[in-house]
Formats: sequence, structure tokens, C-alpha cells
Amino acid sequence: MVFGLFSKFCPYKFKAMKIYFFLFAILGSLSVHSQRLNADLYAGISNYQGDLQGRFTFDNAHVAGGIGLSFDVTNRFIVRTGFMMTRLSGSDQTNPNAVGIDFRNLNFETSLKELHLALEYNLLNMEERSFTPYAFAGIAVMKYDPYTRVAGTKIFLKPLGTEGQGIPEYPDKKEYSLTQFAIPFGGGFKLALNPNLQIGLEVGLRKLFTDYLDDVSGNYADSALLSNFRGPFAVELAYRGDEVLHGPGYPAAGSQRGNPKLKDWYYITCLRLRFLLNNNNENTGRSRRSSVGCPVNVF
Repeated sequence: MVFGLFSKFCPYKFKAMKIYFFLFAILGSLSVHSQRLNADLYAGISNYQGDLQGRFTFDNAHVAGGIGLSFDVTNRFIVRTGFMMTRLSGSDQTNPNAVGIDFRNLNFETSLKELHLALEYNLLNMEERSFTPYAFAGIAVMKYDPYTRVAGTKIFLKPLGTEGQGIPEYPDKKEYSLTQFAIPFGGGFKLALNPNLQIGLEVGLRKLFTDYLDDVSGNYADSALLSNFRGPFAVELAYRGDEVLHGPGYPAAGSQRGNPKLKDWYYITCLRLRFLLNNNNENTGRSRRSSVGCPVNVF
């Protein structure tokens, strides 16, 4: 009954919660049956691509970190889960692709938390070699909350409905959720330092299903309507061109503010450490190779 009421009033958060329970159920099962259970540590940098930053760049890079578990199902296939934390940001003032729209003078920042489950594939067998390239893909749930700063004060943007979200006159502009699904994928290279420790370099991209990671997506709302429903401050932060020299006035309703056809992305480049926690290989009486390519006997 409780779950039913929760799903009725908070359907999206309920779906995300079910995903979390599903991930943990899978992990619990794998931890019992996996041959090799590893702890993963991630440390690196993150960045985003969207309406306020249109290409791969390190201009607005931020520290990223995380922890996880990975299960060697076979010598090639690995099931992994991880929890990542980072910060993302973008600004028209540092966006080389903002030609013609740089007068918006918009910017955003957000903290970001991500839980992912993915399948990883080693191109080489690490029972025979000490290194391998690898690729991975999976599913993730991420949490964000974009904000900007005015005179040093942090202002969260979603409650302002800067493009008219939630205003009756714009029924097609729905309020966006701060919990979203994503598809993480990428690849890397890892090296076994000894049978219990691996180090690697990984580049991972996240395909999103929202264009509001940066609170910019479609067209400008009518300034009078926006002011009436969300207050004059919403109008000030929907368009900030008047804060720069010779910036024109608030654009006409319906003018382009962003590009809704191109969804936002974020990506994480990091070092990864894998520590072997257990080895449940049963006694087979056969010789095998260690994860650094050296033959060892199993008795």
C-alpha cells in the first residue's frame, strides 16, 4: 500500500528507487557466485557538453571520484557497479560555439551523483597477459540540480522555470526531473601490477535523456507571463544579456534559447584501481596463469 501511494504521487522517483533495488539485488546474487570480487576506486576529472559548452574541452573540468565493485564472471566478461560524484559547469563566456547567442550570458553549475551498472569486456585474456584494453556499457541513475550565482549567492534554477516550464500557457513545457536515467559507455586500458592489484585509465561518456542538465533547452518564454508566474527574478536569470556591455534586451517570446534536438552529455576521464577482495576458484588440480601472466599452481 505504501509503495502504491508513493508510485502514484512520485512516479519517476519510484521508478528510480526500483532501479536501485534491482541493482542491489543483482549485486547480492553476483557476490555469492562470482569467481573474483574486486573493489574499484576512481579518481579523475569530469566535464559536460550541451547548450553552454558545445564540444570536448577541459575549460570547465572538475574533480571526479567514486567507488565500486566488479565481478570477474569469466576471464573476459566483468559485471561492475559504481557510485560516482562530481561537479559540472558551463558558461556562454567560455563557450567558443556560442557565436550569435553569446549575448544570453548564461551559466550553470551542478553537483552530480551517479549509480551505474555495466558490463565490461576485456579484449585480451588477463590470465595470460598482464594488460588489456577494455570496453564497457550499461545503465545509470543520476541526480543533479543546476544553479547559477548572483553576486556570489547560489540560486537554483529549476524552481524558476526559466523557459516557462509549468506555466499553463505552455502545456508542452513540462517541469523536468532532477533524477534521470543515463547510458554510460566507454573504454580504457588496464595493467596488472600483481595478482591482486590492477591500475587503469578509463574514458567514459554518459548519454542523457534530458536537455536540462544546464537548464537550457528550447525557446524563451514571454517575459510578462514568466514574471507573473515565477517572479521578476526568473526573467532576470532566463536572459542575462543585459549584464554585459551592449547586451540587447530580453528576446521576443518564442526566440531560440537552446537546441532541444541535441540532448546534454557528460563524460568522466579517470584513473581506476582494482583490488582483489576474494577468489572463490575451487580446487581444480590444474595449473593456471596469474593475472600478471605468470603460471601458478592451484592445489
